[in-house]
Amino acid sequence: MKNLVKALILPAAVIFFAASCGQSQSKDAKIPEQTKATEQAADSVKADDRGYIVKVGDMVPQFDLHLLDGTKVPVSSLKGKVVMLQFTASWCGVCRKEMPFIEKDIWLKLKENPEFALYGIDLKEDAETTAKFADLIPVTYPLTLDLEGKTFELYCAKGAGVTRNIILDREGKIIMLTRLFDETEFNSMVELINAELNK
Repeated sequence: MKNLVKALILPAAVIFFAASCGQSQSKDAKIPEQTKATEQAADSVKADDRGYIVKVGDMVPQFDLHLLDGTKVPVSSLKGKVVMLQFTASWCGVCRKEMPFIEKDIWLKLKENPEFALYGIDLKEDAETTAKFADLIPVTYPLTLDLEGKTFELYCAKGAGVTRNIILDREGKIIMLTRLFDETEFNSMVELINAELNK
């Protein structure tokens, strides 16, 4: 009896899997053709050891900064200024450590300079959370929203961490990328910003 059951089940299973593979193959045959360009584009953008997919010398990817009051500032409108973009989040301990230095050593010294712009970009948090975060640190430089992380993904691999600063020259070219809070690197960034402003 067992042999009879095996004899009936085995051919049925073979037919089922053959049919399934045939259907999968038919679908799969179309997938590489449809997604080949997308996969090649993704493969061509490799993150560095700090999670960046951009590098010094690249032009800034174009996007809008979304202020807490709903105003949009196209990054292209900042051309002609030395720009600092800071990726941050309220849940990031290193951000909380770095932000008072940004406030004291950069923002408070340069905020009146019309040739300088600084924007914090809060990753995947709403306006209320971001405003509370700014008050808690406290910082007075403008924080903006990146609700879905799309702006972050123009610069970094998906899932890479925050506490990052991106410095742009007056043409919109990236001239420095930082990661985490290293005092020596931070001081170099302050010097670079001031040197660019003095050009």
